[in-house]
Amino acid sequence: MNEQQFIEALKNKGIELSDQQIAQFKKYFELLVEWNEKMNLTAITDVEGVYLKHFYDSISASFYFDFTKVQSVCDVGAGAGFPSLPIKICFPHLHVTIVDSLNKRITFLNHLSEQLQLDHVEFVHARAEEFGQNASYREKFEVVTARAVARLAVLSELCFPLVKQGGYFVALKAAAGPEELKDAKKAITTLGGSLKEEFAYTLPIEESERTLYVFDKVKHTPKKYPRKPGVPNKTPIV
Repeated sequence: MNEQQFIEALKNKGIELSDQQIAQFKKYFELLVEWNEKMNLTAITDVEGVYLKHFYDSISASFYFDFTKVQSVCDVGAGAGFPSLPIKICFPHLHVTIVDSLNKRITFLNHLSEQLQLDHVEFVHARAEEFGQNASYREKFEVVTARAVARLAVLSELCFPLVKQGGYFVALKAAAGPEELKDAKKAITTLGGSLKEEFAYTLPIEESERTLYVFDKVKHTPKKYPRKPGVPNKTPIV
């Protein structure tokens, strides 16, 4: 997917990019490739791959979940900023907080946001398990999102504690989504969540399968979650 195909594909979904937004995506791509030479941000560095598998794939969440109706978004383990920063470029009103455990990625994100002139963004260097126990962030966000960070049972424990009651956890998954959902049912209920909607679709051009899950936060997450760093991964709630 080249830049023009990207612009057209978004237009077909009702998102018309301004010249400024088009320039922001172009700069995002250039900085991603430049910084990737000194640190491992992504295995995908060609124009077509980045525009399709990072930018378009991230924004596809907005085809099924209405980001115009919310303001605060937290992205857990966003790495090089996916999915929240491409969404932020398309919906500039959003206040985005990204938490990532690698400080060098936070350094990249700070530089990126300055170069793209993004406002209302915060990048926090922390383990998601500790971040979820921090009173400044716990149950403070209308939407918490994550893409390809961990299996859904594990991801639920990292994300639900950050969602305010009445908010949403939006999980971007690949083809294994339905199988992960089965394994995560107990975790979702335990952590105060409930499945609201699920959407199966394919990424254009390469036709790879995607699943998007939208969960409601129906009750408070018990205080003991998330557990200590590494524990959710080793012993998920099942």
